[in-house]
Amino acid sequence: MIRVTLIRRKSRAKNNPGVATLYLKYTPHIFNPVTLKSIERESLGYDVYLKPKNVIERMHNKAILERANAIKCQRQIDVVNQEFGFLNKTAQKGDFLLFFKQSCMRKDSKAMAAYKHFDRFINGRCRFCDLSTMVCERFREHLLKSAKGPHGESLSNNTAAAYFSVFRLILKEAYRYKFLRENLNEFLDKIQTQQTFKPYLTMNEVKALNSTPCHIPVLKSASMFSILTGLRISDIISLEWEHISTAPDGGPCIIKTIEKSSREEIVYISHEALELCGERGSGIVFSGLTKSMTRSHLKRWVQEAGITKKISFHTFRHTNATLLIEKGNDIYTVSKMLTHKNVGTTQIYADVVDSKKRAAADSLTLK
Repeated sequence: MIRVTLIRRKSRAKNNPGVATLYLKYTPHIFNPVTLKSIERESLGYDVYLKPKNVIERMHNKAILERANAIKCQRQIDVVNQEFGFLNKTAQKGDFLLFFKQSCMRKDSKAMAAYKHFDRFINGRCRFCDLSTMVCERFREHLLKSAKGPHGESLSNNTAAAYFSVFRLILKEAYRYKFLRENLNEFLDKIQTQQTFKPYLTMNEVKALNSTPCHIPVLKSASMFSILTGLRISDIISLEWEHISTAPDGGPCIIKTIEKSSREEIVYISHEALELCGERGSGIVFSGLTKSMTRSHLKRWVQEAGITKKISFHTFRHTNATLLIEKGNDIYTVSKMLTHKNVGTTQIYADVVDSKKRAAADSLTLK
């Protein structure tokens, strides 16, 4: 158990030779979870006379010591309850943007994007004490109406919702660490997400694409690999042979850290998907593959296959999910194969399949 002791240290100031400064000593040292530093002493900012010469100085010492002992008792309660907000006396004047950035660096790319949008919105300067419900509401409106994506496009409703969700999470963390006096989240409405249609290829379109030559062979191999595995372009580009292993059931699998979630996952793949990787070697599996290939080159190949849909490389991931559900695989299994954090993210693919079932049912009539 941490013991809190009130100690005096003689002042080094030449103009106060007969004065001692009061400190609290923590035995053993306490650990600040925010600054990640070990703390042995805390200055209370109070001075007492080493040898009080008169009634006034003795009364001063008595009042200060009573106040210091009250703080000591409260600190003892705080450390027992592991509440370390008192370590950050100037916290509310601290840099919220820095806290935001450091918190997002431990998360994913979506979190960093949310940070960058807030940084631009607030013009690169924001302390904890500058935050208010009004500022947060203005940022919410900014995401919905003014914020732009990497190519100058307006943010979709769901993207804005995702960024504001990250922002609210950071506010919650700041309040938990006592950087904010009140929980601003209690006064903020989240941005409601909207169900959107995710384009995908039918099985016939997949076969047409597979039978169509592509002038960049590695792009074709990676695309078909994504259709069979559901992996994102970022994870396919970074895929190395050391990531491809044997699963407990004896079949092939991929064991790697997924870039979006920063979590290590085991992704089961088929032997057909493994064949697309080519002869086993070392280093990068799809050597030479770049994101730039997934734009104009992909568009040209898709058009040559006779597919008129607006397709991006990410469409192949949607295709994988939708076709798996069409084949009768349960949504929980598909969710795990796509490395989704929760089944709700996968539900949209099931909704697409349900709509097709409704259309099929309505197409049969006795009239």
